[in-house]
Amino acid sequence: MINDLRVDGLGFFLYRSTARPDLTSDDMKDILQVARRRNQALGLTGCLHHEEGLFFQWLEGPQAALMHVRDLILQDSRHRDVVMLDQGGLDHRRFQDWQMRFSDRDRASLMDWFARSTSPTVHRGEYAGGVVAFMMSMNV
Repeated sequence: MINDLRVDGLGFFLYRSTARPDLTSDDMKDILQVARRRNQALGLTGCLHHEEGLFFQWLEGPQAALMHVRDLILQDSRHRDVVMLDQGGLDHRRFQDWQMRFSDRDRASLMDWFARSTSPTVHRGEYAGGVVAFMMSMNV
């Protein structure tokens, strides 16, 4: 079940989106550079994974900053079909040392991880939990 974001406190959101088909490696570098700078300024941390034309991103930090960035992502033409997989409050950060940790299929494959995993992918909450477990399992 997706929890509502509150206005204050520490929170998170996890989404999946389809990347624009003509996205280049220069576009990815730009996305990461801007995200890292913005996240540092807003007190956000997280992880972005790009694979098979899909983005998976976990962001955490102050609720007001999260809502602002969520709105930017929803308006960004490099993303289509944005699906919020989970969101809510947090007691502590999962990616406290990363303004924006990045991975792609060359580093680790989410699709292969799910194929080997016992994590179910049928229910959104279980799927979201599997995505987060994958992100946290990577040695970057």
